[in-house]
Amino acid sequence: MLNAGDTAWVLAGAALVMLMTPGLAFFYGGMVRAKSVLNMLMMNFVCLAIVSVLWVLYGFGESFGSDAFGGLIGNFANAGFAGTWGHLAGYATEAVGSLPAVGWPGSHAIPLLAFAMFQLMFAVITPALISGSIADRTKFWGWSLFVVIWVTLVYFPVAHWVFSFDGFTSADAVGGWIANKLKAFDFAGGTAVHINAGAAGLALAIVLGKRRGWPKDTPRPHNVPFVLLGAALLWFGWYGFNAGSALSAGDLAGVAFTNTTVATAAAVLGWLLVEQLRFGKPTTLGAASGAVAGLVAITPACGFVTPLGAIAIGVIAGAVCALAVSLKYRFGFDDSLDVVGVHLAGGLVGTLLIGFFASSSVNSAGGDGLFYGGGWGQLGKQAAAAFAVMGYSFVLTLIIGFVIKVAGGFRVSTEDEVSGVDEAQHAESAYDFGGTGSGHGAPTPAPVPSPDRAALEGSKA
Repeated sequence: MLNAGDTAWVLAGAALVMLMTPGLAFFYGGMVRAKSVLNMLMMNFVCLAIVSVLWVLYGFGESFGSDAFGGLIGNFANAGFAGTWGHLAGYATEAVGSLPAVGWPGSHAIPLLAFAMFQLMFAVITPALISGSIADRTKFWGWSLFVVIWVTLVYFPVAHWVFSFDGFTSADAVGGWIANKLKAFDFAGGTAVHINAGAAGLALAIVLGKRRGWPKDTPRPHNVPFVLLGAALLWFGWYGFNAGSALSAGDLAGVAFTNTTVATAAAVLGWLLVEQLRFGKPTTLGAASGAVAGLVAITPACGFVTPLGAIAIGVIAGAVCALAVSLKYRFGFDDSLDVVGVHLAGGLVGTLLIGFFASSSVNSAGGDGLFYGGGWGQLGKQAAAAFAVMGYSFVLTLIIGFVIKVAGGFRVSTEDEVSGVDEAQHAESAYDFGGTGSGHGAPTPAPVPSPDRAALEGSKA
């Protein structure tokens, strides 16, 4: 029968995940120049508008409709949200409250519409994550067009691969190949969200090219308190992301909540220790980035590992991501806000380490990793899922981005980049010191003389 408590938990989780997108906007917005912050905020905020509409029109059907092409894409049966209200997810039936539940995720069902709205918020934040890789140089409408095409051709199919389980949305529903055939584990989106966004961010950074003067003249973060506020909002919302993915207010949600907390805390420490050893000082920007790295890495693993395993994953992710953000200097791609170093690297770390740290004592559906007597098999499955998503996202994004760039719709002119993307794209500035209250034509404040990770890492590259 329908479980009111689980339904309430899933809806609360959806609201928490929604908060992550404005949280991400603050996190990214604080790291860009003062004359680019509104553009950065808008690139995130518009994802809520675009993806929400597309999700109702066809996105949910493309992602969770019964498989149409060998596990690659849904059949669009739920286009226009047809068949979502008055139906259950988790039951092998179309009618409310009649037949027994299927085996996943638990013994109770939730409204299909509640599940659809929960998954919408994952679809919203994934393209928003990509925006950080091309900050300070992107046309707003070009970005908006990219979001429409990218979620249609990349995110919705990958969500079908990873999140669509056989028999979950209807009795005869056939889901995606990673979830049902490969059987790689991804509790809350390490592949579909973070590896997907990280690979796309790398592709777009290559397509759009370097910012003017980079890396010699790398802009400083204009508002570090914004960054820390954004990281805190992300951490808060991530409880909906991870614990909400249990789809039930039970023991597994408690485990995911706990693992999210301790892995993130451990990752902060791991990142700060690397900064101390490399540069002699721990930074606020490093603490915020370490927290996000830990959140990313524990996302796929939070429902499959013990708290001790979560701490190990967090420490490893914090250290690896702190080192990975320097790769852009070595290889010469201008990933403005370290989407590749944090989300791609962190997603790979978390997804692969499930093969070592998974424990059936936490989740009997997950089995055991190498350290718990499970052998190498699961690690191979995790690697196959991770690199399949990474390759698909990178190649498709490269093509999409190149087409939009050739059409002249993606990168702002050099003049607009120098004078400020906010004025050029939105006729506004974030900070008005002129006393008029209009926000138009206001002078741009000087950058905050705060510790600068980019300058530190650039000197070590």
